[in-house]
Amino acid sequence: MPASASRWTRLVWTADHSRAVVSRAVAAGRLHHLARGLYTPDPDTTAVVNAEWTTILAREFPGAVIVDASARALRPVDGRLLIDHPRRHALVLPGLVIDPRSGPGPVDGDGRGPGGIFVSSVERGLLDNLAVANERLMPEEEVRRWIEDILTARGTAYMNGLRDRARELAPKIRRQGAFGRLRAIIRPTLATGPVRSSAAASARRPGMAVDPRRLERFAALAAFLADQPPELAPASSQFASRRTLMPFYEAYFSNYIEGTEFTLDEAASIVFEGSLPAQRPEDAHDILGTYRLATDPDFAAVVPRDGRDLVALLEARHAILMAWRPEVAPGRLRDVNVRAGGTVFPRPELVEGTLLDGFATGSGLTDPFGRALYLHYVVSEVHPFADGNGRTSRLTMNAELESAGMIRIVIPTGYREDYLGTLRAASNDGHFAGMVSAFRHALRWTARMDFSSRETAEPLLEATNALIDPVTAVREGIKLQLP
Repeated sequence: MPASASRWTRLVWTADHSRAVVSRAVAAGRLHHLARGLYTPDPDTTAVVNAEWTTILAREFPGAVIVDASARALRPVDGRLLIDHPRRHALVLPGLVIDPRSGPGPVDGDGRGPGGIFVSSVERGLLDNLAVANERLMPEEEVRRWIEDILTARGTAYMNGLRDRARELAPKIRRQGAFGRLRAIIRPTLATGPVRSSAAASARRPGMAVDPRRLERFAALAAFLADQPPELAPASSQFASRRTLMPFYEAYFSNYIEGTEFTLDEAASIVFEGSLPAQRPEDAHDILGTYRLATDPDFAAVVPRDGRDLVALLEARHAILMAWRPEVAPGRLRDVNVRAGGTVFPRPELVEGTLLDGFATGSGLTDPFGRALYLHYVVSEVHPFADGNGRTSRLTMNAELESAGMIRIVIPTGYREDYLGTLRAASNDGHFAGMVSAFRHALRWTARMDFSSRETAEPLLEATNALIDPVTAVREGIKLQLP
């Protein structure tokens, strides 16, 4: 039985322990109140709730469905998480109110989240938010923007299918009136075709050239990702210690993929001791730059609000990443043609416009995992810089995940060819399923790793084939194993 604060788990339910022991811990200041019957040893109770809300939701409201104004973001909005659950009373936590209402519960089409919770399908989210107006719902203007974003990202065929699914769903959740309002909004939207939000429409200057073939590919990827179930892998504070050295391994492997090869001991000396090899200072600074961007709060979880933000963030990250390589113009979009193998990337005059329109095309994606993959693919496909594009694309992806409270993704050496191969298949053939599957596997591998120290991490790296030479991995069919 726990006897001190250091032995308590991150979330402590009285029901799981002796009430007397819990009461003594509370009286001694070793446990802090979150809600009735729920405590934490961490004095920063708001931070605990922000990190652990999915765990709390699954325990306190089993089988809950995230609905109403929370349905688009699939997470708390303005300090409230709105759910469908038979429990009658809200749960008030530090910084968050989980607010239930009675409804039909999970229905066909809803997605599954962690711990047995559910998330509204898009059609359910739209129908719920177009019900008779009340304070739980999104303003109609926001619902209209949501529909416009869906049409921009998915196209008319998807929108027609969504309308048909909503028609079938409406009587099952008693939203027939809402379906009439949804149909009235969709009809003129379909008549005018895909539109951009005002911010997206003004992002690209008139006459700024784009790569139409890649924009078609981006639209197809956005449509594919929007059909995928959400991937919720929260970076639980309970396991924060397991991620202590994750940025180090992220920086190490991200550079190794690009041919900047050091041993783990050499990389540790560079990052933690500032010991730069005299013969390879530029390579060492590549690792230091990646590590800084993975740990600096000004970059690690900062995400773009629009296309202009995306370009500015890419330039800022690249300026730090490539600071010791003036020959590649750190922080400046390229003015030279680049290619990798048989892939020719957009001409320099197409780079900025394609990035801006590419961002707008994916603006309807709400699942953080899908959005992260989408932006990684956009940056990788546009290749906006003379060098450093792979590392920049992975940092962009991980910022999206971290900003949503999810696990960052590490791509180890032994997974290099799987990772790059699925990107090539997506680029050449539009085969997105393999890419999504590869990234899901990498996310799950990262989430299960123990990066609390080199002593815990590196035996696991060996055991899971993470350190295997990628050529050997392909030749011998060696796969990255989950820990």
